[in-house]
Amino acid sequence: MKLKEELKIIVLDWPIEENIGVLNPEDAARNDISINDKLIVEVDGKKFTVYARISKKVEKGHLLIFKPLADMVGVKEGDEASITITDIFESLTYIRKKMRGKHLSKDEIYTIINDVVSGKLTEVEIAAFLLSQMFHGMSMSEIEYLTRAMVETGEVIDFERVVYDKHSLGGVPGNKVSLLIVPIVAAAGLFIPKTSSKAITSPSGTADTMSVLAPVEFTVDELKEVALKAGGCIVWGGSLHLAPADDIFINVERKLRIDPESQMLASIMAKKLAVKANYLVIDIPTGPGTKAPTVKDGRRLAHLFVELGERLDMQVQCGITYGGQPIGHSVGPALEAKEALEALHGNGPTSLLEKSTALAGLLLEMGGVAHRGHGKELAYKILNSGKALEKMRKIIEVQGGDPSIKPEDIPIGEHVIEIRAPCDGYVTHVNNSAITAIARAAGAPKEKGAGVVTPFKRGHKVNKGDVIMVIHAERATKLQQAYSLAQKLKPITIEGMLLYTYPEYV
Repeated sequence: MKLKEELKIIVLDWPIEENIGVLNPEDAARNDISINDKLIVEVDGKKFTVYARISKKVEKGHLLIFKPLADMVGVKEGDEASITITDIFESLTYIRKKMRGKHLSKDEIYTIINDVVSGKLTEVEIAAFLLSQMFHGMSMSEIEYLTRAMVETGEVIDFERVVYDKHSLGGVPGNKVSLLIVPIVAAAGLFIPKTSSKAITSPSGTADTMSVLAPVEFTVDELKEVALKAGGCIVWGGSLHLAPADDIFINVERKLRIDPESQMLASIMAKKLAVKANYLVIDIPTGPGTKAPTVKDGRRLAHLFVELGERLDMQVQCGITYGGQPIGHSVGPALEAKEALEALHGNGPTSLLEKSTALAGLLLEMGGVAHRGHGKELAYKILNSGKALEKMRKIIEVQGGDPSIKPEDIPIGEHVIEIRAPCDGYVTHVNNSAITAIARAAGAPKEKGAGVVTPFKRGHKVNKGDVIMVIHAERATKLQQAYSLAQKLKPITIEGMLLYTYPEYV
């Protein structure tokens, strides 16, 4: 039943992240609305769902919602809203079915995704769908339907060219390899329009790092123009309305700190299908704290990605990479952008060069510009020749940045503290999770100049007093917080070669 009169939106700036709409008791009584009734709210064609609450503190003719919901759905104070009282959605029946571990059909999954995107389902209901995947999993057919449904409810970009792409599962701080892979591949003549994410729990996403060098937010038409002009790009996918259900799911996953495997597969492949990628390389880091703790886990995930790619008419190749410590030495948007530029100039750390050229080499082989097994060699040649740097300058320019920018031009957080080795010895452990936490405590990724530098990797010999970590921050208070956390977490372990004596001295 639809209310005859429209209600004006009131936005209360409280950090309550629930789909709640509060009405005056007279408005509720006149329209036979009770507490917990489900209401569909429509404002200028945008629909979202709230559960009814009733309070005399809300003026007649108004509907109060909280700011997090208003920001998420894009409504503001004073907007006119039409209200419809609704029964339980059909999609909820299907979510309950999945909660019982039952298989969902194509139509059932499409119904759920349509209701997610149209705002009919609340965060609690979306969380139920995600948790059902986490506990019961999904068949490959269900994952395919989920992927296609997520694509078909958003924008699809047709570049009218063969598209090459790359994605990393993440979990490794300092993973700025896309800033090398994209220009290497593009310099070889392959078209690579890279849409990337901003950081959720990491110190810097690829889009955060690239934003230090050039703008990353574009409309679909602007993206096509930029990518076709440069032969590649590195942009933020969040402004393109690609697979919009994915952004909604990620928001709920972040709060629950979960990442169901079936949803992860669909999420990655939906974004690639939405740009009509023909050839895709997926980086699967293995090691503690990653989505594939062991090589065996990495192989299993690789098999799933390849099979899903076949179902979506996409050729997928996976690179299982070492993820036990940061890539390169720098973590944080500006620090990573600086290190990536240094690598393009031929001065990058070995781990960054090795991983970037290996993954770029796979794409070069898939594109037929390198013979099988020789892609990495060609990628190195392109990098060392300066062609990748030249291409990166072109990409920066067409995206609206300064193509002549040098590594030393990038501003880094001026508040700095050094942590030194307490003894002679060897680096025996580098804790990725601790480094991530310290970099974020310093202000990354919001404060682009914040982050950490780790000069030594596992196995390196250090002397007492050597600098083993440098923390950068844009604010002194953030620097102190990061330093205190570093003292507590001890992210780098240094030990001598002699661990014990036996028998022990008495």
